[in-house]
Amino acid sequence: AKDGKGRGKQVIAVARTCNVILLVLDIVKPLGHKLIIERELDGFGIRLNQTPPNIVIKKRERGGITISSTTRLTNITEEEIKTILDSYRIINAEVVFKGNYDADQLIDVIENNRAYIPCIYVMNKIDSISIEELDIVSRIPHNCPISAHHKWNIDGLLEVIWDHLNLVRFYTKPKGQMPDYNEPVIVRKDPPPNLEAFCNKIHRLMFKRFKYAWVWGSSVKHQPQRVGKDHILEDEDIVQLVLRV
Repeated sequence: AKDGKGRGKQVIAVARTCNVILLVLDIVKPLGHKLIIERELDGFGIRLNQTPPNIVIKKRERGGITISSTTRLTNITEEEIKTILDSYRIINAEVVFKGNYDADQLIDVIENNRAYIPCIYVMNKIDSISIEELDIVSRIPHNCPISAHHKWNIDGLLEVIWDHLNLVRFYTKPKGQMPDYNEPVIVRKDPPPNLEAFCNKIHRLMFKRFKYAWVWGSSVKHQPQRVGKDHILEDEDIVQLVLRV
């Protein structure tokens, strides 16, 4: 598919737009299928459960290649770095490795077209194996065992999806009323969300009228507690905004 067979590139291209990818595997033979799908996605520039390599390349007009690192490099040599840079016609640059990365990760940074997407390995048909076998398969990172036929652990899968989306939810509370648990305000966990991000998610003009807020939840010591715009919220906090008239 990654080489374009059967309109494969168009199919895999959809995965690049995802917030999270679920690989549904037959638990009887999960590793073989897992490796095949991972190879296809990797060949299309999709990196599963990885973070972008922290490698900084600053091009310049002269001075050749200078290489520095914040840690000892054991997966790549300076000669290999220079060879790779030369193959991309980078002959004058300052390169800083802020981690112990390899040649493939350096190429990923140079080409700058990779998609880093969280992935969950959904192990289906757990009803067809023993508890001992399930314990072995469950050691695969980022896995979630289910039985689609019996609808086992579907709620658990929803929780795992939520965790991998890296989102947090907050509940609004109008003055004198109960919190609205039906329509939470959902924002990214990274960067850590403060009251300004919370207001902007509701309406982009709301923060201009922000005065202070009352917050219930794990982010405050007292229930409720008055906080300012820079207060960092935590998942499932309840927020009551006080706005300027």
